[in-house]
Amino acid sequence: MGQSQQTENSEEIDIKALQDMYKRFVMECPSGLLFLHEFKRFFGVDPTGEASDYAENMFRAFDKNGDNTIDFLEFVAALNLVFRGDLEHKLRWSFKVYDKDGNGYVDKDELRSIIDSIYRVKKGSKTDMGDSLIKLDEVVDRIIQAVDSDGDGKINVEEFIRGAQQDPWLLSMFKLDMNPAGWLLEQRRRSAHF
Repeated sequence: MGQSQQTENSEEIDIKALQDMYKRFVMECPSGLLFLHEFKRFFGVDPTGEASDYAENMFRAFDKNGDNTIDFLEFVAALNLVFRGDLEHKLRWSFKVYDKDGNGYVDKDELRSIIDSIYRVKKGSKTDMGDSLIKLDEVVDRIIQAVDSDGDGKINVEEFIRGAQQDPWLLSMFKLDMNPAGWLLEQRRRSAHF
C-alpha cells in the first residue's frame, strides 16, 4: 500500500506560503523571536477583536518551551502540525489550546472560554449573544458529561482524545479548534490585503 498524498486537511501549506511566512517572520522579527503582540500583528488579528482570544491560545500552544515567545523552529513545527499532523497529534495540540492554565486538565471555564472564542471567530461578531450563551452552556455541559469519565469535573488529555475518537460530535467540536489551518490562511489573506 502506498501512502496517500492527501491529508485530513484539504488546505495543505505549500512551499511558497512557507517561504512567504519565513520572509515575513525574519522581516518582522529580526531577533528571531515572535512575541504575542507580534504574533497577532503577523496574522492581522485585531488585539481586541473576536479572534484575539483564539490567537492568544494558539500562541500559547505554539510556545513549546513556555518562554512567552515563539522562535522560528517552534513556528515551523506548529505550522507543520497544523497542516500535516495526524489526528492524535492534532488532538494533543488542541488539548494544549483548551488547557489555558497548563495544569494538565481542562475545566468547565476553560472549555467555555475556548468554545466561546471559536464561536466568535466563526461568526465574526457577538450578535444575539443571549441565544449563543444558552447554546454555549449546553455545548459545554454536553462535552463535560460525555468526556469526563472519572467524574472529577475536569478533562485530562486521555479523556479528551478518547472522547474525540469515540464520538463524531465531540470530534467535530474539537476540530473547530484543533485544525486552525483555514483560520491561519484566512488571517494571512486578510493581512495581505492591508
